[in-house]
Formats: sequence, C-alpha cells, structure tokens
Amino acid sequence: MNAAILWSIRVSNPVYHITPFTLLDYPDKTACIVWFAGCNMRCRYCYNVDIVRGKGKMSYDEVLAFLDKRRGLLDAVVLSGGECLMHAHSETFIREIRQRNMLVKIDTNGSNPKALARLIGEGLVDYVALDFKALEDRFYDITQSDLFRPFEKSLELLIASPAVRFEVRTTYHSSLMDEAYIKKMAAYLKEKGYQGTYYLQQFFNDTETLDKMENDYCRMKSQQFEEAAVQMAIRN
Repeated sequence: MNAAILWSIRVSNPVYHITPFTLLDYPDKTACIVWFAGCNMRCRYCYNVDIVRGKGKMSYDEVLAFLDKRRGLLDAVVLSGGECLMHAHSETFIREIRQRNMLVKIDTNGSNPKALARLIGEGLVDYVALDFKALEDRFYDITQSDLFRPFEKSLELLIASPAVRFEVRTTYHSSLMDEAYIKKMAAYLKEKGYQGTYYLQQFFNDTETLDKMENDYCRMKSQQFEEAAVQMAIRN
C-alpha cells in the first residue's frame, strides 16, 4: 500500500467500535460488525445515537489487527454505522479485508452511489443492505437530509448488478408511517424492478433516539402485507 495512504489511515479514527461476533447480520455466515462513526443523515428514530453523533475511537489499522487475530474464525465483515461509505479511504480498507479472504457486507443509506458503483465494479463487495428511509415526499422529514435522489441511484445500481446480493429494508415507527404508506413504498420498489424480499424492521421501544419519539406500540404483522406489491418479511 502507498505509504501516504497508510499514514492517512493510521492518523484517522473512523471506527466507533467492533461487535466481535454475529450470526445474524450476514446471512449464513459468521461475521463481525465494524461500526463507523458519523452519518450524513439524522433519522428521527435512529437509536445508534452515540455512533452517529460520536467521534471514531479506532483506526483502520487497529481493525485490521483485530481481523488478523480472527482469521479462520470469521467468514465475513459487516461495515455498518453510521454511514461507512462517507469515510475517506474506505475502499482501501475494504481491499485490505478482501486480501484476508473475508467477505464484505455493507449496510448503507445509499447516499454515495459513486462509491458503491466503484466497489461493485471492482468486485469488492459481496452483500449490501440498503436502507429505504421513506419515499421522496417524507424523506426530508424523516432523515433531515436531501439525499433521496442519491438513494434512488444506489437502488437502481443494485438492481442492475445481479452479481451482488442485496436486500432493501425499512425501519418502521408507527408515528412516522402507517401500513398504507409501507405498501406505497413496496409499490415503488416493484416499479423500480426490485425482486427480492423487502424487510420491515420494527423500532425498538424504550431506546434513546436522535429526535424525541414516542414509544412505538403499534406493531406490524406479516399478514398485513400478504398482498403487498413485493414479497415482505418482518424482523424484530
């Protein structure tokens, strides 16, 4: 690796912390989760408050040293956050992971389609979980950002990239959207040509959030979406 890039990696601390082991976050694989600090959205229901608002505590080199100790134990690395693709040298970091013969999954809000396109084009990502925050009419209200169009480009890119496994998921909070709105989001995905499962993630109650949200006691059931435009599944 170029010495100047190495220096840049060592002096920056983009990572908030590591979850050393998970069987849930990469389907059918043993993985760790690397949580990147900071995000370019401020989703009202976000419960990763410390990660989104906080500063990084670990350098890329420290994460790579951790991975070196887990060779043979981990199949994959999940890059989450925050938003991993907003960080400098994240592509170089991913190359280092791949050199250790580990799969890479990215959890992303889709705000950086150019970086995502480079990773896909160079075969550096194996699985993508794309967060679908809302349709354009409510996107700013929920995320406090004007990043719907970049998200849409990321969605279109993934649909056009059959070599990469990906899923679309939405965190549901009943004060921000209802069953009818979720079905509109499903219809939008169908229009775009999405053929995978659309995952609905229930909001965690009694959790600190970026905005002051009421506890979410209205829980969705899978039967409510049997006639949705795309196949849907509920998590949590």
